[in-house]
Amino acid sequence: MSHNPIRPWRSIERRKSRQIMVGSVPVGGDAPISVQTMTNTATTDIPGTISQVQRAAEAGADIVRVSVPDEDSSRALKEIVRESPVPIVADIHFHYKRGIEAAEAGAACLRINPGNIGSQDRVREVIWAARDNGCSMRIGVNGGSLERHLLEKYGEPCPEAMVESALDHIRILEDNDFHEFKISVKASDVFLSSAAYMGLAEATDKPIHLGITEAGGLTSGTIKSSIGLGQLLWMGIGDTLRVSLSADPVEEIKVGYEILKSLGLRHRGVNIISCPSCARQGFDVIKTVEKLEERLEHIKTPMSLSIIGCVVNGPGEALMTDVGFTGGGAGSGMVYLAGKASHKMSNDQMIDHIVEEVEKKAAELEADNGQAPQAAE
Repeated sequence: MSHNPIRPWRSIERRKSRQIMVGSVPVGGDAPISVQTMTNTATTDIPGTISQVQRAAEAGADIVRVSVPDEDSSRALKEIVRESPVPIVADIHFHYKRGIEAAEAGAACLRINPGNIGSQDRVREVIWAARDNGCSMRIGVNGGSLERHLLEKYGEPCPEAMVESALDHIRILEDNDFHEFKISVKASDVFLSSAAYMGLAEATDKPIHLGITEAGGLTSGTIKSSIGLGQLLWMGIGDTLRVSLSADPVEEIKVGYEILKSLGLRHRGVNIISCPSCARQGFDVIKTVEKLEERLEHIKTPMSLSIIGCVVNGPGEALMTDVGFTGGGAGSGMVYLAGKASHKMSNDQMIDHIVEEVEKKAAELEADNGQAPQAAE
């Protein structure tokens, strides 16, 4: 995919991978890179889990994963799948029967480690259940739970061990003539995870699920994920991703989209370009951006907004955005529309006014694309 063909230094050529379906969502090939999260409610809390899935979907989640650790969770999954607006991935770890039950309950995908399921016969039963129910799979290799023989061979978790584990698991599925799967090689260490993904990308054409596992809290986890996932995406590696944060799943979706938006790989909602503020600012930039981020969450149409505190960089940034505001003097600033200076607006009215201008521009863009206007939430 080329971000901007007239600026080759902004081009990203995505790795060629085969495409699979996770429910209605294509993963791999030329499909958009999908964004995932995982619920953290008890799966047996059906209303709570459904509510969390719906909030994640509203925030932009393409796929949501739900843990299925026991039989009660398998039973709950059926209703969760029925009420979910997006495909559900069932997270399976050790008991093969949970995989069978999840496939029968309507899960769009099973996240498993075939080597943890047990005997070849048990693996086959899970594969048959997936095939019979139109269910894909994700092989999930994790640096913290590598097989004992690989740790003995390599001495510690390393990229080579993770790739070998992934290829061993791929072989299990392919030996059973099952090909509808994607694969991940996650680690909490950015260097280890990145190197493993680069090795995996060279070793197979299977679609790749990206993630830095157990990345941490909202701030530290966002930074680690942005470094690890950002460089891989920039190299063209990755077909779907999850940002793993010790935070609300909605925050994972927000961060995932911001990473993709910064690389021009997905476009959703308002991309706010704002300065860090300094003594030159003509209004409180930080508080203004905080309020605008909150007030513009309902906009899903891709568009850009620049909020710059003074005239040093403001006019130049506004040239490149759909709507802009640049701080001036005497308690007012300049509003820019489609890159051109339009009119002045007082600082005390600017937030409401900018929201109106952004909503108006979003409606125009939707009309140009033949879409129905969005309703404010």
